[in-house]
Amino acid sequence: MRLALPIAALLAGTVLVSGAGARNSVFSEFKTPSGNIGCVYTSAPAELRCDIGSGLNPRPAQPASCDLDFGDSLVMPKFGRVGIGCHGDTARDPRAPILAYGRTWVRGGFSCTSRTTGLTCRNPGNHGFFLSRESWRRF
Repeated sequence: MRLALPIAALLAGTVLVSGAGARNSVFSEFKTPSGNIGCVYTSAPAELRCDIGSGLNPRPAQPASCDLDFGDSLVMPKFGRVGIGCHGDTARDPRAPILAYGRTWVRGGFSCTSRTTGLTCRNPGNHGFFLSRESWRRF
């Protein structure tokens, strides 16, 4: 679902989401210059999710508990280790702002640096991941 947002919020890549049943939450998204990786940050709960169009390489085995899409998404909480996402949607939005190579995105203690070799993201607990077409790893 795409929210109707003021143009200034879209250009900034950050919006405040509120409404019935929703806590005030900062929402921010970006994509890598190739468009292969797209990420979404939410502040409530504090989480960063990045999806890769080409899939995780090597592809992890899908657990029996996941009957949705698997093997193309990493989910990082504010503190703690990165998980592999089981999802029915995507974090890859073609309209998301581009995080240029050599630039770093920072929100809520999370940071991601875009390079020609791939995307590296960290949380405040110094856990994180590296993601590219060729490989991925969690740390």
